[in-house]
Amino acid sequence: MLNNTGFDLWADGYDKSVGLSDENGTYPFAGYREVLNRIYNGVLSGTGKSVLDIGFGTGTLTTKLYEQGCTIYGQDFSQRMIELAQAKMPMAKLYQGDFGVGLVDALKEQRYDAIIATYSLHHLSDTEKVVFLKGLLQLLNDGGAIYIGDVAFQTRADLEVCRKQTGDTWDDDEIYFVYDELKAAFPQLTFEQCSCCAGVLTLKK
Repeated sequence: MLNNTGFDLWADGYDKSVGLSDENGTYPFAGYREVLNRIYNGVLSGTGKSVLDIGFGTGTLTTKLYEQGCTIYGQDFSQRMIELAQAKMPMAKLYQGDFGVGLVDALKEQRYDAIIATYSLHHLSDTEKVVFLKGLLQLLNDGGAIYIGDVAFQTRADLEVCRKQTGDTWDDDEIYFVYDELKAAFPQLTFEQCSCCAGVLTLKK
């Protein structure tokens, strides 16, 4: 698993490496653009424009929302990622911190119309995901939604097929979403599969 130093070193080449995986239709970023597009449209179809991005990286998605007039808040593990994203979004309120131990206090004091997380929450265990998402629901305005774009599968069997096809490049340190298992904790959760290994989970308040 990458630590914050690893993310810092990866930051400058991150968008390129993601793009290559998406174009080639390979794990882990096959469907990446489709995932971001669905979340972008979901956020902008809502009634409000206050957005929290958890693990925003270089700001690929949030920059587009920022350009549409959204008020952007965010937390990321990597200071270098924050620097790259802040340059694109000067007025965004971005904080450094490990969301594995929670959000920084300044972000917990706000309320949001949309909370997004793309390819970041797979660092949490399944139990930690449930606890974290329940906490995020409390930060949503009425009618708000959480959008999660990540390596995700409808069933555990689907995940195992992908793992077998991927072979040695599968990352055993990452814990991917399985919709059929997560929906027990969140009956209102919905899921859209975007590729062989990616999808969007939506959790509305």
